[in-house]
Amino acid sequence: MNIVVIGGGAGGASFAARMRRLDNSAKIDILEETNETSIASCGLPYFVGDVISNRENIQVATPQLFKQAFDIDIHLMTKAEKIDAKAKTVTTTDGQVFPYDKLILSTGGAPFVPPIKGLEKKPSFTLKTLKNADTIKAFLKETTPKSLLVVGGGFIGVEVAENLVHQGIQTTLVDIAPQVLPPLDADMVCQIHEHMTEKGVKLILGDGIKEITEKGALLSSGKELSADGIVLALGIRPQTQIAKDAGIELTPKGAIKTNEFMQTNFKDIYACGDSVAVKDFVNQEENMVALAGPANREGRLIADHILGKAPYPYTGTQGTGIVKVFDMTAAFTGNNEKQLQAKNIPYEKMIVWKASHAGYYPDAKPLVLKVLYGKDGTIFGAQAVGYDGVDKRIDVIATVMRLHGKTTDLRDAELCYAPPYSSAKDPVNIIGMAIENIRQGLMRPYFGTSFEGMFVVDVRSNEAFEKGHLPEAVNIPLENIKESLDKFPKDKPILIHCQTGYRSYVAVRILMENGFENVYSYAGGYKQYSTEIKGALK
Repeated sequence: MNIVVIGGGAGGASFAARMRRLDNSAKIDILEETNETSIASCGLPYFVGDVISNRENIQVATPQLFKQAFDIDIHLMTKAEKIDAKAKTVTTTDGQVFPYDKLILSTGGAPFVPPIKGLEKKPSFTLKTLKNADTIKAFLKETTPKSLLVVGGGFIGVEVAENLVHQGIQTTLVDIAPQVLPPLDADMVCQIHEHMTEKGVKLILGDGIKEITEKGALLSSGKELSADGIVLALGIRPQTQIAKDAGIELTPKGAIKTNEFMQTNFKDIYACGDSVAVKDFVNQEENMVALAGPANREGRLIADHILGKAPYPYTGTQGTGIVKVFDMTAAFTGNNEKQLQAKNIPYEKMIVWKASHAGYYPDAKPLVLKVLYGKDGTIFGAQAVGYDGVDKRIDVIATVMRLHGKTTDLRDAELCYAPPYSSAKDPVNIIGMAIENIRQGLMRPYFGTSFEGMFVVDVRSNEAFEKGHLPEAVNIPLENIKESLDKFPKDKPILIHCQTGYRSYVAVRILMENGFENVYSYAGGYKQYSTEIKGALK
């Protein structure tokens, strides 16, 4: 069997290696238009920042290794130009013709570079390949720039900004969106905004690049920035022109359409990776998700399907991701509020602030966890931001989601506990318990930073109250609630807050047990409120 793979990235390489492990007789050729294959592209920002100093570590597997270990031929600097689906051949730009029995498209995505006026006036870079990283590193070494501009606040933009700051470069990040890291909701990303600013990144959000000037950049707002160079991190676009020309069906956004076995509308042509539209695990809509994990699993699935080795369908992508931002970590899975609203999916939400491990054990760090869910307990998505243990909490919730678990499963999850690692009730358990309290009518959460028309009460100590509290709040410590019931009105909503939410929940229960009905607990407490205020950049 002749197998041709177009693209030597995560999906294509994963397919080829799995195929060889299952079938020692197939002839496998990988056509790669660059001089690179199996690059750890997620590590490129850290290579630019010299956190990863050895260039060879970015090269996960060389063409020589593929040949020696798997008898797979990788043809570098070989661009596929035409697919003849009827004749079942691939023709390259240099005139080579590769016949195939099965063709796998792993063409990936190309960095998006908008038509910015004057872009030629300043050194500008994208970061998708090892060659791109080499170019940026050479520029930093040869010119020692004082200031750089990063355009785009996605994963790459945020990671590049951090690594430039680590090298002593004045770094400004600009994004036309009102926030960085689009998978996070505004009430979660606020911590990241605050942290990046504290670490030295100048964030300019809700503003775009109008023109590149001799000085730096002119923004849509009229503000002018100084910069010695520009890194464009505006995401990728699927490289699918060759597929389109061959009659392969694409989505309106240009991604390749496949069935659940990653087959295109030609049964002998499969596709995987960043150029493919996959089913969203939550809302079931087609979406393009550029993540290495799904690409690897798609490639493996294709090999199993071709050979009939217990073939199984691709059941959708959750969009589970994580990013390091200086000392903090942000992670997420499933849909966020914006996505659910766009699909008109009714949802509820809860936010809890807990410690990364037992508070009595040294060095416990704050961790905030958010879950979006349906009235029946279906989990739509989760987000976490903190310093330690962020990954494991989102991994647990992502797994529960994949197994079609409910919010009750978060409450009941039996997770490992010892004081250095967690608490007897893990943050995952705590948010599951909080959600079940809401669903049972034991408590109503409140979100946001506007409290007009509400009677706001801080149930912390007088000392904590004096250090900061919600606007217009009065201080009635929890211990004094029962003897102060006459101070609570019954003709307006009552909002209770404490530092992170637990004491306010207890106070709400006392009030509800004493006949007060219109009572709310501020989700995440004063900690959440103050973080949202500080992180709401102007």
